[in-house]
Amino acid sequence: MAVKIKLMRLGKIRQPYYRVVVADARTRRSGRAIETIGKYHPKNDPSLIEIDSERAQYWLDVGAQPTESVQHLLEITGDWQKFKGLPGTEGTLKPQPEKVDKLARFQAALAAAGEEPTTEATTPKKKADKRPKAEEADAAEAESTES
Repeated sequence: MAVKIKLMRLGKIRQPYYRVVVADARTRRSGRAIETIGKYHPKNDPSLIEIDSERAQYWLDVGAQPTESVQHLLEITGDWQKFKGLPGTEGTLKPQPEKVDKLARFQAALAAAGEEPTTEATTPKKKADKRPKAEEADAAEAESTES
């Protein structure tokens, strides 16, 4: 059985992300996979590439053939060089930037603006009528019976 390492497309229109899968060569692009060994998000900046190096090495050793796009991803992560015995096994993968939580980003923006955070709303809330709803219903009913 010929086995390929290929990309399985997921996501919406114009928002693709892929799983790096090992599948029979005759299956369709997003068909049944033998094993999922990684993921690839091309829309992130820099692109997110996560491949289980140990499993990729195993499948390459038993004869799985990567597609051109997967081979390029394996070269970026350094797995292809490790398999072929070439220099550069550390790869050229750029690390993902650390995510800053929203509160820290808000505090930094306030510090840059030189203001103190306020706990009150910036626009005042509308005042509700003091009369309870039951009294309003009684008043409306009394008006309708008088006419």
